[in-house]
Amino acid sequence: MRSLLPPGDQQLVQIVDAALTEAARKSGEWLACRKGCTQCCFGPFPINQLDAARLRQGMINLEQSDPQRAARVRARTHKTLSRLGPVFPGDPTTGILGTDQAAEERFVDFADDEACPALDPESGSCDLYAARPMTCRIFGPPVRSGPEGGLGVCELCYHGATDQQIAACEMSPDPSNIEEKLLQQLERKTHEHGQTIVAYCLLPQKPKPKPRSKRT
Repeated sequence: MRSLLPPGDQQLVQIVDAALTEAARKSGEWLACRKGCTQCCFGPFPINQLDAARLRQGMINLEQSDPQRAARVRARTHKTLSRLGPVFPGDPTTGILGTDQAAEERFVDFADDEACPALDPESGSCDLYAARPMTCRIFGPPVRSGPEGGLGVCELCYHGATDQQIAACEMSPDPSNIEEKLLQQLERKTHEHGQTIVAYCLLPQKPKPKPRSKRT
């Protein structure tokens, strides 16, 4: 089966994961992220179409390697969407988030207590860890919000560290902006645009209707 992802995505993942490893090395015990720490797994967050394609590919791979675990993810996803669909700040059919001000304001407090369906509640681990979105991959270490933005860190990490010590652990996940290039490439190919959330990427996609041929 052909991969849903553009060829450069694996390189992007390797670059980001290497940056995380280096940030973790510099951070030492200040970085509290461990298996079973699931605070960042509650409350949906926007992801782009490249993240969505990676999750869908991850589900395909999981169904082949561990169908029982994949079925548990699907079951949790159905339950999540049954709760979130009626209040989703966007199109509940496609899962695309709204971009108007009202939708953005609704998303601020949207489902903050809802666990990610990829989270295994028994082990506290992610069933789609290898396919997780970029937000998940960079959460924890200091990451700058834009060229002129400040450094953001997980509130559970860097207790006792000074501002200078935190800055010394800064993570630069994608210095060449590969993600944006791959995202544009994918969107041109699939004609799918907009942000979504993890839950909408974990169920089989419905086949798109074929365009009707014009009668002559």
